[in-house]
Formats: sequence, structure tokens, C-alpha cells
Amino acid sequence: METRLNFFQKGQNAVKPLFNLNAYIKKSTLGHQLVELVDFRVSQINGCAYCLDMHSKELRAMGETEQRLYGLSAWREAPYYTDRERAAFAWAEAVNSLHVTDEVYKEVSAQFTEEEIVDLTMVVTAIRSWNSLNIAFPAGVGTYRVGQFG
Repeated sequence: METRLNFFQKGQNAVKPLFNLNAYIKKSTLGHQLVELVDFRVSQINGCAYCLDMHSKELRAMGETEQRLYGLSAWREAPYYTDRERAAFAWAEAVNSLHVTDEVYKEVSAQFTEEEIVDLTMVVTAIRSWNSLNIAFPAGVGTYRVGQFG
């Protein structure tokens, strides 16, 4: 896919709040690996190749298994995700689709504090924004290096 424009250069001031949001999320109690898994799952749903490349590389560098990466699109049937991860994936999918039910809220509330639910919602908000930018302005899929953005 051809690059349309470099939004990192042309939209430097516009993306600064997203980098700040990501810095906030990294300090949350959610855990970096869970955040990366949620980012990967939401990017699968939204079809963002750049973000899939980025988050799969980050997850592998953290020791994530190929089996769990490949199985993430079918996490409901796969036995190798924790209850906390499952609740996070259900919440992320609901927030991403803008269809959050009381049932999914009850599920996430059993695994996360209220503050963590807010933070998890911000994870989805942030990755949706990055997905939108990377789909609107394709940015060299496959060029991401682990740790490139801090």
C-alpha cells in the first residue's frame, strides 16, 4: 500500500495527545502484556496491518507464544487465556463496536477495579485512534522495530 502522507510529520501536534495517552496507559495497573494483547485484538478487528505488525512484534519480544497470538481471534474457544484476559477481550470488543451491554460490564467488573475499567476503555480508545490513522495514512507495514515508540 502506498503512503499517502506521513502523519507523524504533518500531524505532529495532533498525535501528541495520543502519545501522552499511551504514556498514561503504560503506567496503569493493567500490565503491559495485557495492554499489548488488547491492542492486538482490536487491531485484528479493525484490520490495521501496521498495528498488527507492531503489537505482534512487541508481544513476541515479551515472550508471548505463537499459539496465543494465532488463537486470539478465537479467544472464546481457546483454552489458553486467563479469566482476566477474557474479560478484557470481551470489554475491548464491546467498546470497539460501541455496543456495551450490562452483561459484559458485569464480566469486566469481576476482574478489574473501576479505575482499571476506565484505563482499559482508554486502551481501546487509543488503539482505535491509531488504527484509524494508520488505515487512513498507511505507514510502511513491516517497518516497525520493537521499542520504536518507547
